[in-house]
Amino acid sequence: MARPAPSELEEDTIQVPRAVKLPVELTPPEGFDPSEPATWPAVDGRLEWVRGRLLWMPPCADVQQDTVTDVVVTIGLWGREHPEFAIGTNEAGMRLGEDSRGADAAIWRRAELGGYRGKFRHLPPVLAVEVSGQDETEPALREKAHWYLAAGVQVVWLVLADEREVVVITPAGERRFGAGDRIPEYPALPGLAPNVADLFRQISAHSS
Repeated sequence: MARPAPSELEEDTIQVPRAVKLPVELTPPEGFDPSEPATWPAVDGRLEWVRGRLLWMPPCADVQQDTVTDVVVTIGLWGREHPEFAIGTNEAGMRLGEDSRGADAAIWRRAELGGYRGKFRHLPPVLAVEVSGQDETEPALREKAHWYLAAGVQVVWLVLADEREVVVITPAGERRFGAGDRIPEYPALPGLAPNVADLFRQISAHSS
């Protein structure tokens, strides 16, 4: 979660070799509070606070960008018909337990959230979505999925761009869906049952 707030790191240029193992651990700036978005360093890329460590990932590349867009458009169209839910994206920030992390997309019950506070959301979403990228493989996303479930998230979608597949994970188990499949409706999210192909429209249409 990158935050456009002043910090002592803004003036530094951090050179990270591609061979380095990601994510990279950064030293938190003075005054950093993982529960307060305004204290996060302003850096290019994505930040999370996990098990007492400030972790950095580079910005998303093209395939991941376009797939996240298709996921958000699909969920957003559903959300227009279901205003009782709040939909977050853009590394949707959440503070669950002692960790502060971001999802590519997430859905909360709006009534449980209360009003806007300019803070990370402290309640687990019903659905969290993670999209694979050049630095985020399926095993890495699975590790995050287990964190979501342990924190109270009911269902996780792992959207795997290279395979054009979606893995749906709940506390009861998991299922994998591919081309021609429809993701089954989860009872807490009535009517949200998109075709898998809808989540890969751009990369399917423009891949060479």
